[in-house]
Amino acid sequence: MQNLKHIFFRIPVVIGMLFLLLFTGCGVGAGSKNAQKKEQPVLSVMTVTRSDARVTSEYSALLEGKVNVEIRPQVDGTLQKIYVEEGSFVKAGQPLFKIDDRMYREQYHSALAAQHAAEARLAVAKLDVDKLVPLVQNNVVSDIQLKIAQANYNATLASVEQGTAGANSARVSLGYTVIKAPVSGYIGKIPLRLGSLVSKNQSQWLTLLSDVSEVCASFSMSELDYILFRQQYAGASMQLMLQRVAPVSLIMADGSRFSEKGRLATISGQFDQSTGSVRLRALFPNHQGVLRAGNSGQVEIESVYHDVLLVPQASTVELQDKVFVFLLKKGNKVKKQVISVLAKSGNNYLVNSGLQQGDTIVVVGVDKLQDGAVITPVRNVPAASNTGQ
Repeated sequence: MQNLKHIFFRIPVVIGMLFLLLFTGCGVGAGSKNAQKKEQPVLSVMTVTRSDARVTSEYSALLEGKVNVEIRPQVDGTLQKIYVEEGSFVKAGQPLFKIDDRMYREQYHSALAAQHAAEARLAVAKLDVDKLVPLVQNNVVSDIQLKIAQANYNATLASVEQGTAGANSARVSLGYTVIKAPVSGYIGKIPLRLGSLVSKNQSQWLTLLSDVSEVCASFSMSELDYILFRQQYAGASMQLMLQRVAPVSLIMADGSRFSEKGRLATISGQFDQSTGSVRLRALFPNHQGVLRAGNSGQVEIESVYHDVLLVPQASTVELQDKVFVFLLKKGNKVKKQVISVLAKSGNNYLVNSGLQQGDTIVVVGVDKLQDGAVITPVRNVPAASNTGQ
């Protein structure tokens, strides 16, 4: 009887333990499923499509005047006067420097006197010829005398021409003692001072004169950039390509944008083997004189690419000079795919290879994503923008 009491007493305990184990098992199963769901991150995806894109490229540039003239002496002498100051604006034909002209003035006067003397002798020689002509015609004198007189006249005429050339040369040398501006522009540094001895053979210039009514921005483009740039105008001649290139912009040293647009003017005929780049020049109007020779800046060129694949930069991962995206495959598994980037357009990359139109890629959270991971894709991200601004 006592044993039966023990049995009936233990039955509720056993039943309670069974219920406890049952509920515990259910809890573990639910938790396991929830954990499994948590292991699949919910990530936004997008379909890769083709569109047009604008790409803006910047190149470091050095500014030069439209015309940069080294002002040098063309005669020897002492620098007697300096009419201008560094940085001043001068007009074409305005005097800049004066070299002591006393010696050249004397040489000119001497040459001019020699010319006048030769002209006087020529007049006498002509009188002799004129006097002998009728005498020879009337057989008063021999024609030999006339021939001698004519030869003397011709020799004297040559002396006059020689004297005239000497006087003109002396006048030119005298004119060189006043050095004038060949173009309008701004005066650069003046390294010499009054009393300095100058020579037409010296290597040192007197000053640099820059015509900055139009400014030339010189910059270099790498071989790869040039190939991509040239491909946009396939089949066009160099002249036609330069005409088709969109107006270029200039970013000044302080980061501000120059008010005037420029145009691509020239492209060098060969690459610099030491740098692997080609030299280009863009011209900018500078009517207000804001830009000066020697300034630096950035030339901004806008290119248009047609029918290219675009992916957001945020959807990429860079590792060891390679760029990767995560492709969505069957079963919502992702595959780490290397891509070749053609250029950057705004917040997007232009893809050259590694993707095809219609591929689906993960857009966000790629920095922590692993190759082969399973995700829960959400398609709530618009296609990549093609503004490139």
